[in-house]
Amino acid sequence: MHPLLGAAADRQLGLFTALDARRAGYEHAEIRHLCSSGAWTRVRRGVYGRTDEVASARASGRQHALDSAAVLLDLGRPEAAVSHTSALRLLGLPASRALLPDTVRLTHPALWRRGKGFVVNQAPLPPADVTHHGPLRLTTPPRTLVDCAREWPLEDAVVAMDAALLRGAVAPAELAAAVAAARSWPGAPRAARAAGLADGRAESPLETRGRLRIIGAGLPTMELQVEIRIGRRLVAVVDGWFDDAAVAVEFDGRVKYTDPWGGRSPGRVLWEEKRREDALRSADVRVARIVDADLEGGWQDTEARLRSLLAVPGPARRSFTATARQRGVVRAG
Repeated sequence: MHPLLGAAADRQLGLFTALDARRAGYEHAEIRHLCSSGAWTRVRRGVYGRTDEVASARASGRQHALDSAAVLLDLGRPEAAVSHTSALRLLGLPASRALLPDTVRLTHPALWRRGKGFVVNQAPLPPADVTHHGPLRLTTPPRTLVDCAREWPLEDAVVAMDAALLRGAVAPAELAAAVAAARSWPGAPRAARAAGLADGRAESPLETRGRLRIIGAGLPTMELQVEIRIGRRLVAVVDGWFDDAAVAVEFDGRVKYTDPWGGRSPGRVLWEEKRREDALRSADVRVARIVDADLEGGWQDTEARLRSLLAVPGPARRSFTATARQRGVVRAG
């Protein structure tokens, strides 16, 4: 490859345009031959890459970044930025796969356009809302979360915001500022509601979803990530805590047992959970466990069970202390 074309590709995630190729001296017929021979791959109209590099990008999970770069090169709009679900993916912020279509999402301050495999939204794009992912311009984490929340169902938006706050990808003040900046945009009230419910102490989507169900049921406010100690000994850190009733809530996702974090075996996890719960019950702490199925189809029974537990006051004299943590913990494998 000519050095001029190689340099252009290096600046563009390995991609180059037909114009880049012609500037380096490649004629149209030569471009067609290189594509038909398999040396080059046409990624998008007028956008190419060396076949081995394109295959490597796809195999390593960089397909969406490649697609985003190709659309930007095709459009020739340097003021545009990758945004919405596309930015969420490139920033590594978690969300349900069902919410992350392959369509490339972009934002431009003066252009609205829809084409094959992409959508460009017209919206203000101040410099403070733009960051970089390699050579790609994309919206910052708080702006990205707000843009997604303006379109998503409330629960999904809160799950994404909780996860971003937990990981430290965004600060509460940054999220609030992004919501305020978008207050006159379509869907802004939805984003504001989601941000108002977000809490970075939730350590899993199940915890977020369960918390929202409890709020929706009008139950007392539940504190998150609470340390229960007997004397100086830390007995447990419970996912949720109702202090007046001394009721602990544990959200049990299946992955907790099928793929435990910290290198533990499923059997060890079960044993540790039993010991924790025995210790809590010995201190007159009652425990309610909530699993995915309780939220998907059995919420009425779960709500009734919680109401029954909360109707009984906790012990008059406590052998334990309960202290809320300020932050949740990111669980690693």
